[in-house]
Amino acid sequence: MAEIKSHEFDGFLERSARNYRIFVIYGPDRGLVSERAGLIASKTGVSLSDPFSLIKLDIADLQKDQGRLLDEAGSMGLFGGEKLIWIRGAANEKYLVDSLQLLSAKTLQDTFLIIEAGDLKKGSLLRKTAEAARGIATVPCYPDDTRALNALVDAELAAAGLRIAPAARAALVELIGGDRIASRNELKKLALYCRGLDVIEERHVAEIIGDASAISVDDAVDAILSGNTGNFLHAMQKITASKTAIFLVIQACLKQFQLIDAMKAEMEEKRIPATQVMQTLGRHLHFRRKPIIEQALRVWSTEAIARETNRLQSAILQTRRRPSLEDTIAIQTLLSTTLQSGRR
Repeated sequence: MAEIKSHEFDGFLERSARNYRIFVIYGPDRGLVSERAGLIASKTGVSLSDPFSLIKLDIADLQKDQGRLLDEAGSMGLFGGEKLIWIRGAANEKYLVDSLQLLSAKTLQDTFLIIEAGDLKKGSLLRKTAEAARGIATVPCYPDDTRALNALVDAELAAAGLRIAPAARAALVELIGGDRIASRNELKKLALYCRGLDVIEERHVAEIIGDASAISVDDAVDAILSGNTGNFLHAMQKITASKTAIFLVIQACLKQFQLIDAMKAEMEEKRIPATQVMQTLGRHLHFRRKPIIEQALRVWSTEAIARETNRLQSAILQTRRRPSLEDTIAIQTLLSTTLQSGRR
């Protein structure tokens, strides 16, 4: 196992990344996951602008063709040379884990594999498989702590030739940190706003910086299940600002309804209350989310859950068929689900 901790990543990238062929990058900070995946991709030596060398796949692509990863890894490049397979949106899909086990058992020739995943809990299928394999580098990505945020502030502002007052720095660090890409975007916006000044003051931070302190797909899903349109729109605004793929929200929402459906079936079959089924099928959920799921179990009927699950699946299919309208389809569908929850 090679787990690359946050403070080790820069050294790993410079000295050791080329020693590995498979990388699993995961964590709640999806911006940092994306950023580190990009940095590792740049170190492979594969041309990221060559469609014959770079194969980018969403997890939905593998769901439709579960043998595709093995096929891509085993095929020769059209013009020879090394290639990179880059998968986004992974969770704990068994077909992905099965393929990963086969690929990690042998030395990949002329192929790199990068898997971007969400917040994998300890002991989850994908994380457990990756950590057990000697040939896989795992890179956990958690939200930046104060030290990392200050380093990020210094790097971005120094590049723009700006200094920042202590009070302004304290205010700034309070407003960023939930997602690396969102934090970096806010810092670039601040640097542009303050171009030509010697020192950034606290008022400049208050005038231009938005709240990028906590961006989570779970926040959006919880707002949907609670029927809170205000919280949903706020969460989606922050997710959009962080450059997080909207597809991840609709995918997470579908998985949540599928879990609720399984819980509901358990309740009806064994005639047990929601609190009891939460102790079994819901034991892996974060404690802050459990009351929301428990409430959803009480207000959503089995038939309504089935209808909503089908509608979300249909929306995901539409986003695959019409990529240019992906965000519009996803947001409209999710807003409709939020309104349905609110009526209940």
